[in-house]
Amino acid sequence: MKRREFWLLFAPSFLVMGGLLVIPLIRTIQWSVENVRYGTPGTFVGFDNYVTALTDPRFGRAVLFTVTVTVITTAILLVLGYVIATGIDRLTKSRPIVLGLLLVSYVLPNLVGAVAFSWLFDDNFGGLVNRFIGLMGGGEVLWFTDQVPNAILIIANTVWHMLPFAMLIILAGLQGVPLELRESANIDGASPLQTHISVIIPTIRGVLGFVTLISIMDVLRMFDNLIPLSPQAEAIGNESIMLYVYSVAFANGAQELGLGSAINVLTIILILIMLIPFIRGIFKEAKALR
Repeated sequence: MKRREFWLLFAPSFLVMGGLLVIPLIRTIQWSVENVRYGTPGTFVGFDNYVTALTDPRFGRAVLFTVTVTVITTAILLVLGYVIATGIDRLTKSRPIVLGLLLVSYVLPNLVGAVAFSWLFDDNFGGLVNRFIGLMGGGEVLWFTDQVPNAILIIANTVWHMLPFAMLIILAGLQGVPLELRESANIDGASPLQTHISVIIPTIRGVLGFVTLISIMDVLRMFDNLIPLSPQAEAIGNESIMLYVYSVAFANGAQELGLGSAINVLTIILILIMLIPFIRGIFKEAKALR
């Protein structure tokens, strides 16, 4: 491809990326060192917004909760996604039907899916999970007002929503594993578990790294599903970072845009820190394939 053709094709994407990502990022960094209110010019305050955010116990609780949910959810997505993908990989005629059913939760808007999911735990809308717990002899569970049950509810909904994506990407990776590798493992006397651990998983390590990377980015930015699932998030300590940013920067008439921007910058730094090992792994994998 000639240089002129390259820039002709690349320029539209570059302009869109610059307009939608780079310019807002620059403005966010600018506002993070200013005292900004909606509709008024900001005044420079240095790193006061960062100091305020880092010394706010509420921000610390939001970071702890978000990171905990992210780690647990990502681990569950990898394990369940791999197990389900392995099962679907063995299907033939029924595979399209099974995939179609599993993808329903992923194509639903997150807020709509979270509302529907919450009905399973809300006695006002049937509460099927609560009824099942009652039939098993269990007591009442305060899914929406108790910290640990509510965190379990949020993790379950996040897994339910994102599992089809993880499963589909891992399934694509499994279909790229050469059949000769599996046959060689069988000839060498490897059990099915040993084949997966020693042959298949190392072969699709790059795919698993990609799923991990996308899962971490998505879960760290969770926001809208908490509105129906955790209506008392701040009170019970289950507030995500994005929900905290919304509360600080927009909920009270956009009076703290500078502080909200500083929290956004800190969140970007946190995301980068958590993604560095996986980004390095993907680059190493790509370099080894060259």
